[in-house]
Amino acid sequence: MTDATATPVAGEDRNVSQAELQKFGALANRWWDPQGPQKALHALNPARLAYVARRAALSGVEALDVGCGGGLLSEAMAREGAAVTAIDLAPELVKVARLHGLESGVRVDYRLQSVESLAAERPGSFDVVTCMEMLEHVPDPAAIVAACATLLKPGGRLFLSTLNRTAAAFALAILGAEYVARLLPRGTHQYRDFIKPSELAAWLRAAGLQLEDVSGLMYEPWRNAARIVSRTDVNYLACAVKPE
Repeated sequence: MTDATATPVAGEDRNVSQAELQKFGALANRWWDPQGPQKALHALNPARLAYVARRAALSGVEALDVGCGGGLLSEAMAREGAAVTAIDLAPELVKVARLHGLESGVRVDYRLQSVESLAAERPGSFDVVTCMEMLEHVPDPAAIVAACATLLKPGGRLFLSTLNRTAAAFALAILGAEYVARLLPRGTHQYRDFIKPSELAAWLRAAGLQLEDVSGLMYEPWRNAARIVSRTDVNYLACAVKPE
């Protein structure tokens, strides 16, 4: 297991924004606080897990959580019986994830490592790969998708979530969530980095994956919960399979 205080090896950090790492690393100490700055993420997590579990059996499978943050989805998948490896490039988040795992007793192999370097080490190793709320925070999201595809076993599934580049997403995810309701710290998202489903679909095809589903993910702040919906103009989830 990689030391959470280590510096990523040369070449690992090419597809990463140091400003983004610092921004999310600063939230590490309150990552597991359901009423803290990641309150909305806590609300999204049950819906994200349900989406994955409906399309891929988790019990007994090898799963990878890319951009795991403090480990919310990683632990949730492990509780469902998956053998979970989880990676992130923010040392503070990996440290918090490991500490929470010790407290909760949920076993996850947390690593301070890039998805590209893991893909070089362990191609075709995972039945399930998840990459949630990460693509809009990296310089080259298509490269992340390609590395995730490399890591999948034939027949394995990749699950992604991100934000659509629409006026509705700008109004709700930035103006509403960051400035009006203050559900997220200001500057969490940049509209220019949001991703249209058509763009994501093209990256998946280029990586040799077949898109199975795109569904909306709606956060309802009045009940602090989220649900899967048909409209995809704000948050959305996608599932793609690697052909046998």
